[in-house]
Amino acid sequence: MSLVGEVRSFNRFYTREIGLLAEHLPQSEFSLAEARVLYELAQAGEQTAADIIRTLGMDKAHVSRITARFRTAGLVKSRISPEHGKHKLLSLTAAGKRTFKRMNDGTESQIETLLAPLSAENRKRLAKGMREVQSLLQPKPASAADVRLRPLKVGDLGWITHRQAVLYTQEYGWDWTYEGLVAQILGDFVANFDATRDDAWIAELDDQVVGSVFLMKTDDPAIAKLRLLYVDPAARGLGVGSRLVHACIERARELKYSKLTLWTNDILVSARKIYQAAGFTLQEENRHHSFGKDLVGQTWTLDLKQ
Repeated sequence: MSLVGEVRSFNRFYTREIGLLAEHLPQSEFSLAEARVLYELAQAGEQTAADIIRTLGMDKAHVSRITARFRTAGLVKSRISPEHGKHKLLSLTAAGKRTFKRMNDGTESQIETLLAPLSAENRKRLAKGMREVQSLLQPKPASAADVRLRPLKVGDLGWITHRQAVLYTQEYGWDWTYEGLVAQILGDFVANFDATRDDAWIAELDDQVVGSVFLMKTDDPAIAKLRLLYVDPAARGLGVGSRLVHACIERARELKYSKLTLWTNDILVSARKIYQAAGFTLQEENRHHSFGKDLVGQTWTLDLKQ
C-alpha cells in the first residue's frame, strides 16, 4: 500500500473509532466543528471570530453560523474590542462554560474507554507515536534549549550501536563490520566500567535520542579516551556535538586526567571541526582499509592541564 493509501486507511479507522462520522459527537449535542469552536473559546478565552478561523482553519461562513447559534443558545457573549471598534470579542457565558465542561468530560470518558484495554507500556507507545506523527506532519523548529543531556539508561547501548551503524552506512557507505566495532567498544565499556574513571552522555530532543559520547579509561591512568561521538541528523546545527564534547572534557578534568585522546577518520569532517574548536590537536594520521572503505585514521589529543 502506498503512503497515501496508508494515511487514508488510518483516517477511516480513527474517525470510526472515535465517532467522528456521527451527526453529533458521542455524549454531546454538538457536531465536530461546533465542538472545536466551543473548545477554542474555553481554552483560549476571549477572542474574535477571525482568531478562531485562523486557529482551526475553518470556513468563515461556517464559523459565523456556529457562533450565531451559540449566541442564540446563550452559550456565547460578545463585546466590542477596546483596541479596535470594529472587532467583536467572543467568550463563553456561564452556561457556555458548564456546557463545555459536560462535553469535555464526556469526550475524556470516551477516550479513556478506548484506551482502557492498553497496558501502561502500550499507552506510552501510543503517546510517542502520536507525538511523532504531529512532529513529522507539522514540524516546529528545534532550538538548542530543547536538547538535554542525561546519563545512560537501559536500551541506550543497543540503540547507539544500531543507529551509528545505520547512519554511517547511509552517509559513508561503511559496511556491517563497523557495527561490530561499536558493539565491541560498548561491550568492553560495560564489562570494565569504573564509575570513578568512565562516563557517558546521551542527548535527547523531544524524548528522542539524538546524540551520544563516551569517556573511557585507558591503560595509562593519566590518559582517557573520548569515543563514539554521535549526532543524529535531526539535531544537527543545534550545537549538540559541541555540548557532548564539552561535557566529556569537563568530566575528564574532574576525574584528574591530564590528557584526553580520540581516534577518528578524516572523512568525518563535522566531528573533526568540533574537536579542533575544543582545542584538540592532530597527532598522527594512518591510512587503513576498514568497514569496506579505504580511510585515513587520525589521532587527536587534548592537554587537560592547559
